[in-house]
This record gives sequence, structure tokens and C-alpha cells, in this order.
Amino acid sequence: MPAFTSRRRLLSDMTPSDRSTGLVATTLGTAHRLGGAHGRSSVCVSVARFSRAVGRALTLGVLTAAVSGAFVSAVAAQGQPSGPSSIYSCTTADGRKLTSDRPIPECAAREQRVLNSDGSVRKMMPPTLSPEEQAVADARQRAAEVQRLALQDAVRRDRNLLQRYRDEPAHQRAREAALDDIRQAMQLSEKRLKDLAAERKPMQEEAEFYKGKRLPLKLQHQMDMNDAAAEAQRQSIENQRAELVRVNRLFDEELSRLKRMWAGGAPGSLEKATLPLPASR
Repeated sequence: MPAFTSRRRLLSDMTPSDRSTGLVATTLGTAHRLGGAHGRSSVCVSVARFSRAVGRALTLGVLTAAVSGAFVSAVAAQGQPSGPSSIYSCTTADGRKLTSDRPIPECAAREQRVLNSDGSVRKMMPPTLSPEEQAVADARQRAAEVQRLALQDAVRRDRNLLQRYRDEPAHQRAREAALDDIRQAMQLSEKRLKDLAAERKPMQEEAEFYKGKRLPLKLQHQMDMNDAAAEAQRQSIENQRAELVRVNRLFDEELSRLKRMWAGGAPGSLEKATLPLPASR
């Protein structure tokens, strides 16, 4: 019994490789005791194959354990925090200097510095706005965007003007061409108005026979149609006169801008600061 206990303790202290080697040795010893060269040879071959199989299994187990350990170590390393990427610093209203790895609630109404890990300033974080202040800031942003788009449109329009009109005579020719179209339309309306007046004269003479009486339906209809056509032509003439004024004003504004740009002014420069921004509170 003591010898058996000693062997169990010895086996428990051995590594898996040592145990496999011991197993081979024990098997060989058994083969010798059994006797016979043939028996010993067969047992040796079997033991050699078994030893190689055990060795491969032990090697695979060691490699698997090593890979598993490396994977677990890598996952554990990723899960560990690598330190704050940003440092927030501010001074409270009562003069206290606070530092944190996240925005500081005590300085929500004050400007906070966002620092790098080396202490250099990455950016300045503005104070948190109240709902009223945020509404004003949004209005100012919208107004600034409107100004930006208006300036882009003015630059594009001025560049087109410079490409279209190289000098003042070219601009004047374009003005006269536009005004001539309107004047011709006015002349046609005036001529049509005279024709309508001439067509009405015999109607008026016929209506003299029916003084104090109701006019025949056909004559009444002809006179009503003549009156409506004449009124339409008079309205057309008024619209064309207003168009003359509008076109002249447009060409005057263009000429004023062109003269400044011909003198060296930048396209769109006259449109800056045309829209007032909402006042901040």
C-alpha cells in the first residue's frame, strides 16, 4: 500500500508529457516480462504508434491553449479603457477650476476648454443656450444663410452681366431693343383702339334712331362687344407704359452696377450687408 500511494503521488506531480513517457516505459517493461522476441517486437511497434499519437494530441492541446489565451488577452485589452480622449476644463462663477473627462455640468452656462491628452487646447465649447437664446441663434443662422445665398446669386448675375455687356454702347443697344418691342406693342394697341372707334361710329349713328327706346338686341350686343374690346386695348396700353418704366429702371440699375465693375469692383460686392440680422439677447 505505501508503494502504491507513492506511485500515485509521483504521477500527480508529472506533466502530461512525462506521463506519456512513463506509460511507454511501463508498457515496454511489461513486454520484457512477458518474454519472447516476437512479443516484444509487436508490443514495441504498438507502443511507438501510441506514443506518437499521444505526442500529437498533447502538442495540439498546448497550441489550442496558447491561442485561446492570446485571444482572451486581446479581448480583455480591448475592453479596458485607454484613458480619456478629451479633457474638459473650466472655471466656475465662484472661481473654482474644474476638470473632467466629459462636459462639466457646473459650467453648462460658461465656456469650456476641450484639451488634448498633452494639455493643448483642441477647441472651445460654447455655453449651453436657453430655449430663447437658441431660438435667436437659429434665426441669426437662417438670416445668415439667406444672405449667403443672395450674395451667391448676385455674384452669378454680375458675372453674366459682364459677359453680356463689354461696354456701355452694348448695354444701350440692348436697352433700345427691349424698349422697341414694347413700343411696337403699344402702337398695335393704339391702332386697334382707333379701329374700334371707327367701328363704333355707325353703331352710334344707328342708335340715334332709338332715342328713348330700347335698342335692338343685336345692336346692343355689338356696342357692348366694342366697348369691352376698346377697354381691353386701353388697359393693354397702360400695362405697356408701366413696362417701359420697369425696363428702363432695370437697365438703369444694371448700368450702375456695370459701371462700378468696369471700374474694378468685384462681382456681388454691392450686395453685402443688405439683410439685417436679428439682434442677440
